Order: sequence, then C-alpha cells, then structure tokens
Amino acid sequence: MREPRVLFITGEFPPMQGGVGDCTNEIAQGLAARGADVCVFTSTQAGTHHESRITVLPVIEHWDWSCLGAITRAAREFAPQIIHIQYQTGAFGMHPAIDFLPRYLHRQQAIRARVVTTFHDLRVPYLFPKAGRVREWVTRELARSSDATIATNDEDYSRLLTLNLNLLTLIPIGSNIPTTSPLNYQRDSWRRQFGVAENETLLCYFGFLNESKGGETLVRALAQIPDAKLWMIGGQVGASDPTNAAYLAKVKTLIAEFGLTDRVRWTDYTPPEIVTANLLASDICVLPYRDGASYRRGTLMAALAHGMTIVTTTPRGIRAIHESPLPALRDGENCLLVPPDDPTALASAIQRAAASPELRARIGAGARQLAQYFTWDKIAKQHLELYQRMANGA
Repeated sequence: MREPRVLFITGEFPPMQGGVGDCTNEIAQGLAARGADVCVFTSTQAGTHHESRITVLPVIEHWDWSCLGAITRAAREFAPQIIHIQYQTGAFGMHPAIDFLPRYLHRQQAIRARVVTTFHDLRVPYLFPKAGRVREWVTRELARSSDATIATNDEDYSRLLTLNLNLLTLIPIGSNIPTTSPLNYQRDSWRRQFGVAENETLLCYFGFLNESKGGETLVRALAQIPDAKLWMIGGQVGASDPTNAAYLAKVKTLIAEFGLTDRVRWTDYTPPEIVTANLLASDICVLPYRDGASYRRGTLMAALAHGMTIVTTTPRGIRAIHESPLPALRDGENCLLVPPDDPTALASAIQRAAASPELRARIGAGARQLAQYFTWDKIAKQHLELYQRMANGA
C-alpha cells in the first residue's frame, strides 16, 4: 500500500476551540508530511483553510442525519482508502447520526474505503429522555461496525476490549501546544506583569471546565493555601459541549463564595505561544480530574511536554487488564498523585511540591522524559502502520 488517501471526519477543527480538532489537525499534518493525501471533513465553523498539505471541507452546520449523505458525497469525490472518524459525541452535537456512519458507508457500493474510528472518550450521545442503555448500544454500534478502532488510553482500551472488535489498537494522543514561548520571553518579568509576588506560589489549570475535571475540588484546595494564586489557562468552555457553560458558572460562584476572586486569573483563549509562556511561568500545574488522570486528556499531555510539576489524580486501576505499551504515570517521579474529589489531599500535595525545589525539578524532568513517548511524529507513524495492516487484510 502506497501512502494512503485519508478522509478524516471530525466535528471540530481549528480555529474552533477543542482538543479533538487540534488532535485531528496534528495527525493530518503528520500524515501529510509522510506523503499521505489527506482531506478533513468538518463543521462550517472551521472556516476556510489555505493549508497546502491538506484539504479542509467545512461543510456541516448541524450534525444530524443529513450529514450521512454529505459525507458520502465527499467520499465519492475524494475516493479515500481510509475514512477515519475522530469520535467524541460532544464534538458531534451529541447526535447519534455519526455512530451509524460506518454501517451506512458499508452499504454504499461506490465506496470501498475502510472505516477507522478513534474514540477520544466513550461518552454516549443524547437520544431522548430516559434512553438509558440504548445510548450505550449506539456507541457500541459505532465500534463494532468500524473496520478498525483506536483507543487513546488504557482505560478506554480495556472497555473496548470486551466488545470483540474487528481490529482494536491503542494509539495515544500528544500535546496540542508546541513548547515555543514568545520572543524574548523572561519568566520573572512575565510573572511580575500579572501581579505575582516573589513569595507567592503560582498554580495553573489548563483547559476547559466541565464536571469531569474537578474545578470545584481545585477551588476548595486553593482556599487552603494562603500564599498561592491560580491561573486558569485557555478557553473556558470550548466550541462543542453546551454543558460546560453551566459548570463554569458553578465554579465561578464557588470562587466568589470563598473570597478567592482576586487570587484567580482567567486568561481565556490565547495563541499557543502565550499558553506556553503561562505554563512555564507557573510553579505547579494542577489537574484534579474526577475520573482520574488519563492519557486521553490533551491538557495533561501538554503539561508533560512542558516539563511541568504536575499534581493530578490517581488513574483508574485497570492497566492490569491488558499488557499496556504505554509508560505509566508514577507518583513522585513524573507527577504527584492524589485521590479524586479530595481538596485537602490536593492542597497537601501542592504545598509539598511548593516547599521543595528539588521535588519540582525531579518531577519536571520525569514529565519531560515521559512526553517523548507521545510525539506527533511517532503517532503519525503508528497511524500509517495501522492503515498498512488493514490494507494487508488484518
């Protein structure tokens, strides 16, 4: 198989804010750099692109049943060997149409492409009130009808492993933020211009807020650390999930109730180099995911790539279900791990790191070393290897 023609299907794509869109862009660029012919079919909000290496089709205004016909027309015109769905139900408006795309395409005689689905998470779509297990069945339908399925982390891989799928593989994501700071960047002056005193610990949180990310736990921990300030780095709610706004309001109300408004700064969406500057200006990156730290989180991958001192939550203990090729997060080596939903434990770990420059240096070096496993060049190579396996009848 020569370098393939690949049609990506994604609900979001830059300049839309969202990790799935950023991840799709990185993979598409990496494949194109290796000689693949790549087209991205996405939402109208992505706008017009003038990228010479990939073609972007910003076609879909609403991801409903009509998108199946539009994707089919694009596939007939582009004639790909691989149609690759980048799946996260929030990015597709929580509508189930995309879950039936592989079966729909397999019935189109003019389309001979193999369908791959990457599950960025296993959150289920919305169908109707009290849909219950039907929603899980719809997600399983997408996995079972795909010719190949990709999990991005051990937790989802273990769950998908129980479905006896056609071809299941584990390919992680990387950091969506290049480690390039602004020209003439100086850490001390960057901190001073935003009012961070020399004796203050600067904490940062990176990414959108939603129920799974532990924003309330972070606020309650901050209330226990008097000499700390917190930067909330990046866009606050993103482009895809409407439930994020309600949770953001809840967190902001809690900040006000604890009297922390003057100690919390929101950067909102900024260019990647400003994100890097803010990360590097911080002392400790705090990511208190309620469902445990996972390599499916692009925010965690960015913190690793920037060599941050990371305090996060203990991953779910299911790696033993299969022999994982991914290196592990290790407490005291490349991060500090605490139980989810425990603001006192979180505050204690933050204070432990703040009091020890040696510990921060060790964890930062371990994080940077761990991140070398998750480079986009390696990830693109793993995608091409999967496509080759499919072409060879795997």
